[in-house]
Amino acid sequence: MTKVRVYVAYKASILDPQAQAIKAAVKKMSDAEVSELSVGKFFDFEFAEERESAKTKATEIANELLANPNMETYTVEILDEQSEGVN
Repeated sequence: MTKVRVYVAYKASILDPQAQAIKAAVKKMSDAEVSELSVGKFFDFEFAEERESAKTKATEIANELLANPNMETYTVEILDEQSEGVN
């Protein structure tokens, strides 16, 4: 079994309204200045394949289904035992 995570986010040239709202809220709640913020989503897959084959399949899925290539970019990462948890 191979676990793969796909991260999807807006391209840098696309306005991210959710990120803008979060930046404004942070500014209101504290004196901290957030200079850069992006909001994205991730998808975890578990394949009954070897690492490289699983990564290739996840890349195909991301390209065809998960990300809009006009507005979004994606990153595919193979998860190991230590990096599985998200805090």
